[in-house]
Amino acid sequence: MVTPLHLRRDAEHLADTLPPLLVAAEQLAASVSLGIHGRRQSGMGESFWQYRQALPGDAMSAIDWRRSARSDTVFIREREWEAAHTVALWSDDALSMDYRGGGSETTKGARANLLALALAVLLDKGGERIAFPATPAAEPRHGERHLQRIANALAQPAADRPEYGAAPDYGPLKAATTVLFSDFLGSDDRIFPALENIATTIHRGYLVQILDPDEEAFPFDGRVVFESMGGGLSFETHRARALQQNYRKRLSERAERLQEFARKSGWHYIKHHTSDSPQATLLALFTGIGGQG
Repeated sequence: MVTPLHLRRDAEHLADTLPPLLVAAEQLAASVSLGIHGRRQSGMGESFWQYRQALPGDAMSAIDWRRSARSDTVFIREREWEAAHTVALWSDDALSMDYRGGGSETTKGARANLLALALAVLLDKGGERIAFPATPAAEPRHGERHLQRIANALAQPAADRPEYGAAPDYGPLKAATTVLFSDFLGSDDRIFPALENIATTIHRGYLVQILDPDEEAFPFDGRVVFESMGGGLSFETHRARALQQNYRKRLSERAERLQEFARKSGWHYIKHHTSDSPQATLLALFTGIGGQG
């Protein structure tokens, strides 16, 4: 016999086994969920969509005889198209994503992972298959077990992380849409060839550039030693404020190039700061993908 004490113990054990990131992602997804609706296109599916007049060539089995009996017209009962397509997601785990400015509560990497997994939760509820290339969750699947597989992959970054990341090779993966979360601060010859390679086979995509507010504001003055997160790059200056204008110009140029790539590829560019609401960006992504925008 299962007692309340045993039930509570088992429930607490189950909760403890869930990756914390998955719990947070599900909470974020729930906060922006507007209800999951099927694609409003006729085709194979179970949910009723609309009636229409029968046309020559329609199968007899498609006729709704009860509805047709109420008029002089023969009606076909159309159903929603529910063929789930694949969305490929990538969250940059490079060392640069570990950065957190003085006034920030989270790193860029933590925010990227939260947004990626919360989006996966919403897409999964909509019946979509999700692929996380270059991880144990690379095969397009859906369901709670796959979401846990994704969460575990995000929580266990590679041991040999580079200073700056670039989107991985998707290989033979076929996806309708891809969403890439990164600071995109690596060198041009790593960032853009990788993006162009993906864009040759995936024609709908979102570039979500995640930056810390300090990376845009550059609030540094006087003597400062700038080091990359992995320690591979280091620069000391006694006049940090004098570098601000040129730095901001270079950062703006990178954003402009990302936007230009997105425009030419038919993709979309979104800039997200770790101080921004994750709900707003998640909602924009989810509605954009769901609306084919």
